[in-house]
Amino acid sequence: MTPLTLWSLGWAGIAAAMAALWAVQRRSGRADVVDLAWTMGTGGLSVFYAITGDGDPSRRALVALLGAAWSGRLGWHLAARIRRSPEDGRYARLRTGRDESVQGWLFGFFQAQGFLCALFAIPALVAAGNPTSVGWLDALGCAIWITAVTGEGIADLQLDRFRRDPANRAEVCRNGLWRYSRHPNYFFEWIHWWSYVCMGWGARFGWATLVGPAAMLFLIFKVTGLPPTEAQALSKRGQAYRQYQSEVSPFFPWYPRGGTG
Repeated sequence: MTPLTLWSLGWAGIAAAMAALWAVQRRSGRADVVDLAWTMGTGGLSVFYAITGDGDPSRRALVALLGAAWSGRLGWHLAARIRRSPEDGRYARLRTGRDESVQGWLFGFFQAQGFLCALFAIPALVAAGNPTSVGWLDALGCAIWITAVTGEGIADLQLDRFRRDPANRAEVCRNGLWRYSRHPNYFFEWIHWWSYVCMGWGARFGWATLVGPAAMLFLIFKVTGLPPTEAQALSKRGQAYRQYQSEVSPFFPWYPRGGTG
């Protein structure tokens, strides 16, 4: 099968899965399960493309392993958050003002997330079709992947521990990585996508691997990342978060302004 055919099959499968999940959330009232579905869907497509690709077998195995490990780690974290917490406030705000039309809007939203799964799986598809032998670029990609996934895991753990303490309910997390970036988890998630650029660069249409980091950066800064997350933090923590904004870099880690570096 051609890469376009494989990509289309993957998108069709994810679209069907998202339609089924939309029906589930209609009964449960929790739309934030789409975050988990996006993660597992993107990872699942990466594995599918690695299995069905025609590139170097060693690289295909590597793509499958990294895709499965990334989605497994992030999926476990999201599932734990969904299990112990009420629905993410971002989705409550998305429902505001829509009333009877909300389910139709959510169906479109779930399908948009399905398309994003297919979009973010393009780097894995390209890398899985790379016919060149595994080399130093793949090693670099693995190093980037390990650094990014480890950093994101540490950031998630630090924030989770902070939130579990009732004394911190109205406070802003400045522990560990959160002292140097207001969103270190987003930063490392973005870095992670560069690993597939390294592994797929020697393939035909290798430039298409840039879809991953480019689309992720756009979503973080303009759509589902910083705008709703910061709005929610301001509504909950007010002046404390405004102070945090004035001192700490929004994305790229750096020494805090007015702090003790």
